[in-house]
Amino acid sequence: MSRIAIITARGGSKRIPKKNIREFLGKPILAYSIEAALGSGLFDEVMVSTDSTEIAEIAEKFGAKIPFYRSDATSNDYATTNDVLLEVLDKYERRGLHFDTAVCIYPTAPFVTAAKIRKAVAEFEASDADTLIPVVQFSYPPQRALIIDQGSLRFMYPEYLDSRSQDLMPHYHDVGQFYVIRPEAFKVNKKLMIGNILPFIVDEREVQDIDNESDWAIAEMKYKLMN
Repeated sequence: MSRIAIITARGGSKRIPKKNIREFLGKPILAYSIEAALGSGLFDEVMVSTDSTEIAEIAEKFGAKIPFYRSDATSNDYATTNDVLLEVLDKYERRGLHFDTAVCIYPTAPFVTAAKIRKAVAEFEASDADTLIPVVQFSYPPQRALIIDQGSLRFMYPEYLDSRSQDLMPHYHDVGQFYVIRPEAFKVNKKLMIGNILPFIVDEREVQDIDNESDWAIAEMKYKLMN
């Protein structure tokens, strides 16, 4: 079983400058993803896909490989994770390297651990799924959402007006930390959210979007509490 970890770390972060290599509790946040991948002991290759020489230098310092840089097409603001993965897998195949399992890890995911990766990969490889996606349950039922319409507050879904929260079907969302894929299936589907998807439920305490300064501060507080 051959496996690759692909850490996606573009250099052009807008909302938080140099977000992917900013210091997070003593070391670049990118380092946490690299260390989790290496510490899992699962991978034949742990690489970082980037367009930045600065990111590349830090990635190599922490043990990841930079076999090639991103193309212009996957370095702009509109390139998706799907685009990056397809490019990386294609470049490896052109070098004669094929993998049975690939794990895409985001560079700002300090809550990803080696143990979590091992558990997810084990569940995935024991299944017939095309993709495994970590998810977390919404803390409040979306069915009871409110919207403001022309200055007035109303229920988005009035059919659930009298429903008890505990009687509503749980909803989940992607935690934005990592994905596990079968490259052969992904080349056909071309999107992470298409095909046979296996859910991997994550505790809400281990989930934090990091899109602005407040998110960053909350993530550091959560990480300190967990560790």
